[in-house]
Amino acid sequence: MSVESLYPFLYDGAGDAEGLREQAVRSTAAKADEIVALRKQVLARSGDDLERCATAMATAFASGARLFAFGNGGSSTDAQALVRLFTRPHGGRALPAVSLSADVAVVTALANDAGFENVFARQVAAFRRAGDIAVGVSTSGGSENVARAFDAARRLGALTVGFAGYDGGTMAGAGTVDHLFVVPSDSVHRIQEAQTTLYHVLWTLTQEALASS
Repeated sequence: MSVESLYPFLYDGAGDAEGLREQAVRSTAAKADEIVALRKQVLARSGDDLERCATAMATAFASGARLFAFGNGGSSTDAQALVRLFTRPHGGRALPAVSLSADVAVVTALANDAGFENVFARQVAAFRRAGDIAVGVSTSGGSENVARAFDAARRLGALTVGFAGYDGGTMAGAGTVDHLFVVPSDSVHRIQEAQTTLYHVLWTLTQEALASS
């Protein structure tokens, strides 16, 4: 999606400065309304599974589990933000979590030796124990290396949690994700914004489940 498609009024050659300002304000307000509506839609349809997933994660953490998160590009950044939320929360209990895309040396070594499609699966095979938690983030739901990581995690008996957009992509049909949260949008920006809300809600519910256990 190009910048021109996001803000066409800036590139059509029409309008004075005041008119452009008003259009920019309307465009920003429309995008804010869109993400608020999308977040409400996602939370309404995913609320029950967020509760179930949080309970399962709390049980796993109480038994000594670690969380491993992974994703590509912007989803890699989201995976690292999720890890930061669990390991260094502003409140509540700090929980063990690692981002599998954070160590550039490991990622590039595996990409070079085993192929980029295996950069997360190989780490899953090396580090995960039965009962750990694998969290994959993808806007499309179709990232090959994320799908392979879920395959490896399932074989090792990990609890698997996925965040996807569009219609869920490969994640939705693979049968390897225990709890899948799909943002029904074809806008990468809106998907990532809603995914951020989802994993913050999941963290809050997990903390509440741990506190009440």
